[in-house]
Amino acid sequence: MKLKALAAILAGATTAILAAPAGAADNFVTLGTGGITGVYYPVGGAICRLVNQGRKDHGLRCTVESTGGSVFNINAIASGDLDVGVAQSDTQYYALQGQDKFAGKPVKELRALFALHAEPFTVVARKDANVKNWDDLKGKRVNIGDPGSGTRSVTEMVMKETGMTAASFKLATDLKPAEMAGALCDNKIDAFTYVVGHPNASIKEAATTCASNLVNITGPGVDKLMKANSFYPAATIPGKMYTGSDADTKTFGPRATIVTSSKLSDKAAYAIVKAVFDNLNDFKKLHPALENLQPAEMLTGNTVPYHPGAVKYFKEKGLMK
Repeated sequence: MKLKALAAILAGATTAILAAPAGAADNFVTLGTGGITGVYYPVGGAICRLVNQGRKDHGLRCTVESTGGSVFNINAIASGDLDVGVAQSDTQYYALQGQDKFAGKPVKELRALFALHAEPFTVVARKDANVKNWDDLKGKRVNIGDPGSGTRSVTEMVMKETGMTAASFKLATDLKPAEMAGALCDNKIDAFTYVVGHPNASIKEAATTCASNLVNITGPGVDKLMKANSFYPAATIPGKMYTGSDADTKTFGPRATIVTSSKLSDKAAYAIVKAVFDNLNDFKKLHPALENLQPAEMLTGNTVPYHPGAVKYFKEKGLMK
């Protein structure tokens, strides 16, 4: 497995810069996540902390890298620059099939370890923009997601199904998650899209810093998208989770999943899965988006084959036949 120069947080330690040559020892694993204000980054840190706690038993060292998100992580796993990554369930499907952002370049070696929380497709808008539904975004200034992120991919799919293009907006930006709330509250954009677990720091920032609200994402185009893609079930963001959004918000979305390559050793895959599932109660306390996870649910949502190391653990625990 390769460990490139990266900005990483070592579980149980402070942020550090680590580097190793290509072909680094098999006891090093790099886990790609997402932006530092999203859920992927702290979840990745939680996974690595649990893995590193058992290092004396399995010899594995796990480090975390902040990345552009799902599409970036899978491409980096395919190239060997990452060993493990967080990815949306829809993105892993497209990667395996060679569709969407992976058109003509299927990632056949992609493998699943386990699934995490639901990730509703979320639209946050300034209240003075008067955005009540998806169609109201026409003619507005909208951040459609960081290139290479799962948010960008899903946003473009919704645009396609609803007959919209970037030209449908007054301005289409591609800010990173850490920049979105600031841009919204500085009146540089009217709304932003985000595929993310809840509660989320960026959305909380937007809700408390300036008058904003969540937007229902429903209608014929969205219904068609969900019907054609089983990995996009309906989702609800509970009311009162964020200031300014008292009612439940209706939308849809994929699940966050942990993926790797068939090239990852069975030993490493087994150790990662075991670290999380054997310490699930502790894992669930590390981020609010994880608090309702159940073992059986964590084996749903994956659309690529499971890694043999994960299968070994699940069979030992009776979670898989």
